[in-house]
Amino acid sequence: MKPLPLLNLVSRLEDSAWLDPWVTRVKGTVNSVVPFPWLRDVLHGVPLGHPVHPLAVQIPLGAWTSAAVLDAVPGNERAAGILIGVGAIAAVPSAVAGFTDWSELHEQQQRVGLVHAAANIAATGLYIASLVERSRGRQSRGKLLGYLGFATVGAGGFLGGHLTYRQAAGVNHSEDVPHRFPVGWHTLAPLNELAEGELEKRTVAGMPLLVFREGQVVHVLSDVCSHLSGPLHEGKLDERGEACVICPWHGSVFELRTGEVRGGPATAGQPRFSTRIEEGVVEVSLPGAG
Repeated sequence: MKPLPLLNLVSRLEDSAWLDPWVTRVKGTVNSVVPFPWLRDVLHGVPLGHPVHPLAVQIPLGAWTSAAVLDAVPGNERAAGILIGVGAIAAVPSAVAGFTDWSELHEQQQRVGLVHAAANIAATGLYIASLVERSRGRQSRGKLLGYLGFATVGAGGFLGGHLTYRQAAGVNHSEDVPHRFPVGWHTLAPLNELAEGELEKRTVAGMPLLVFREGQVVHVLSDVCSHLSGPLHEGKLDERGEACVICPWHGSVFELRTGEVRGGPATAGQPRFSTRIEEGVVEVSLPGAG
């Protein structure tokens, strides 16, 4: 089966450079509205281990879908209005979380994401207008605006699906590491070749690894940032109680000893490799590999 022609139109958004000035303006606004790192981490979903936005959108989408059903059945105008209001209120925190994630994406993702956000804002505006018309007793106009809002939020949802499943925004970019790394112990490097206290990149079985040596202890993580595949060995060291690495692309922070996230936008930790030293040679193994 061939893809819908609509898909080609959406794909063109990825290369629509004319959107970039708007991206810059909106990104600046988002950064000024959400300036605190701890708040950005909460909105990214660091405590949850995955983005907040996909979870938060369930409330307005569910409320608006239910309102659309009730509007098709006579005598449910009041209930439909209540649901539309609930959806409009819930759309605000969902949008804040979404814009926070969006501000840390690649430029092609941001272009699609900006149109996705515009569609959802337009849909929310239509629903608010629907509520105004309903409050004035114009139920037919209110229903029409509600269905227009439902169609618009559906278009925004299609763009959101493209952003997530075609452009891989918000997904764990190191999830496949255990599936591609071979089982067992593998040679990394002689211990005396590894620099003390520095970030290094080594490749084992075709897999790029981040290596950090502390005396006789060697810490090894996947070198591919779980946020958007940034090369961690090009990042910087940071002390947050424990030695951490800061991703050079979007500033995600990971603890070198455990791979756990210490700061977003990443929400998934880095795969951590076990290490041992045999006759002066460092070997690595990945738990759950294969």
